[in-house]
Amino acid sequence: MRDESPATSVRPRQPEAAAGATAVAHPNIALVKYWGKRDEQLVLPCVDSLSMTLDVFPTTTRVLLAPEAADDQVSLDGAPLAGEPLGRVTAFLELVREWAGRRERAVVDTRNTVPTGAGLASSASGFAALAVAAAAAYGLDLDATALSRLARRGSGSASRSVFGGFAVWHAALDAATPTEADLRSFAEPAPAHGLDPALVIAVVNAGPKSVSSREAMRRTVDTSPLYRPWAISSRDDLSDMRTALARGDLDAVGEIAERNALGMHATMLAARPAVRYLSPPTLTVLDAVLQLRRDGTSAYATMDAGPNVKVLCHRADADRVAQAVRGAAPQARVLVAGPGQGARLLDEAA
Repeated sequence: MRDESPATSVRPRQPEAAAGATAVAHPNIALVKYWGKRDEQLVLPCVDSLSMTLDVFPTTTRVLLAPEAADDQVSLDGAPLAGEPLGRVTAFLELVREWAGRRERAVVDTRNTVPTGAGLASSASGFAALAVAAAAAYGLDLDATALSRLARRGSGSASRSVFGGFAVWHAALDAATPTEADLRSFAEPAPAHGLDPALVIAVVNAGPKSVSSREAMRRTVDTSPLYRPWAISSRDDLSDMRTALARGDLDAVGEIAERNALGMHATMLAARPAVRYLSPPTLTVLDAVLQLRRDGTSAYATMDAGPNVKVLCHRADADRVAQAVRGAAPQARVLVAGPGQGARLLDEAA
């Protein structure tokens, strides 16, 4: 049996803790990707990853304790959740209750501005906001490391949305036991100096994916002959990325991000059966990014598990890049994002 006890930084408050709390979090876009789990229950990744939290698409979540309720009640944008999405949230709330030593059920209301299930990190912002709000509502006094560990159990990428700017999530691959790995697998800020970046986001398809990220990860890890070589090369990408951020070299950051993302999608195309998220508009945008570089503009593409493209560039070049992307994909919704804040509680008295 695994030891599910929280870290020593988790300090339950007394029962007079607030009965409700509201938090906001933003999605993050991985520049060195998280792809594949080595432990499904503890959500332990196969590789380290590094991301940039955005200043767009916030998720706002309120958690209100309901001592008389028999079950948790969860709604997303005013509609009750059911099935597997509801199960993920209630399982997460059970973990929070275990950490807090409390039993009250909760009413959870989430308002999402990021398209759900479209490869735009909606689960990252969603579970980061839920972790912060639920911890406060149940009276847990968590430091940032413990909040990151908690958010990870809902969605791996949520561990990074706890932090603003750039963050690195440690896989803890050298841990001797799952319990040790659980304690050591969290995100923390990644130093970056002299960068003023933007991400031009091309939403070519905001609809849910035909294959969920969870299923695509499992299939890729289990069947793709390219997965292990990509995972090995990703370690070098992570090291190179941290060095590039520290010296403020956006071109190096972009080159690493693009090769890492294209490599991840190659592993999916080699899965059996293949997982293909890249659509014709995706490829058209990628061609436009390549042409921008030929014309002298620093622009580099990355894609998560979905068809939508994010283009890293200098903030001063963002309008030029956005114009090129709109020309390549007129049907796409194009917006410009910058580095955003980490997950945080909202002042309900305001």
